[in-house]
Amino acid sequence: MAKHIGIKLPEDLVEVLKKGQTVAVLATYSEKGLPHTTPIQSIYPKGLESILISIHKDHTGYHNMVWQKKVMLCFLDEGNIAYSILGRAGVVRAPSNVHPLMNVVRIDIIDIKSDRSVLTRVDSGVRWSYTSWEAEELSKGLLDELKELAETL
Repeated sequence: MAKHIGIKLPEDLVEVLKKGQTVAVLATYSEKGLPHTTPIQSIYPKGLESILISIHKDHTGYHNMVWQKKVMLCFLDEGNIAYSILGRAGVVRAPSNVHPLMNVVRIDIIDIKSDRSVLTRVDSGVRWSYTSWEAEELSKGLLDELKELAETL
């Protein structure tokens, strides 16, 4: 059963986000009411009440969040990380300083619920690796941009 825990990121989730190795599933709705999910890898906390993400400017999830504003992010990762975050999205940098096709979005937290189960435990989240050194360089650059914005925005 879900337990609502407020609007501040829990410490265990902040630690996972700062490692830069987790994947969130972003859920949005289109203008026609169709649901859409997007895996997001460039994620960083901005304080305890916002999250910064990088997303491609032409991605359906990006267009949906610009139109709808309200989004959900789902996190499942090692250490029994299991949270869903309802938030309000707003573009803070378009384009990204790192890549002209990427935009930076801040998601201000409206509500967080714990999705931990009494029957099961999350031992591992989605694991991924880079497809090339260029992909690694881009991903690290995007994460560094989010870290910088988390401090200065």
